[in-house]
Amino acid sequence: MPRGRGGRGGGRRRQRVMSFLQPCLLFMLTRGEAHGYSLLDDLAEFGFDRYRFDPSLVYRALRYMEESGWVSSRWDDDSQGPQRRVYQILPEGKTHLAIWIDDLRRTRDEIDRLLKTYEQETSN
Repeated sequence: MPRGRGGRGGGRRRQRVMSFLQPCLLFMLTRGEAHGYSLLDDLAEFGFDRYRFDPSLVYRALRYMEESGWVSSRWDDDSQGPQRRVYQILPEGKTHLAIWIDDLRRTRDEIDRLLKTYEQETSN
């Protein structure tokens, strides 16, 4: 049964968000290098609400992906104000993105089959 905010199950929701966040970030980085802040803004394209989303999750995901060898970062010396990290995808990140996309397609097909079966059986 779906759970509301907080309480039990909150950790699972955060895990689901991180599992979807990583391929979104990798995909955005296939378009070119970017700062964490601009990636945070661009997540709206994938349904993330910037005002209800914890920005620290983006930075944790980027740090994890860098430790995993999927992305690299460097300090941007051209920015006005404080220096910011610029992230870019690495070949290993492109490989993992392709695997994630394939898994998301299979998951979508499974969900579609469940919904279709449910709708057929409950409409009678």
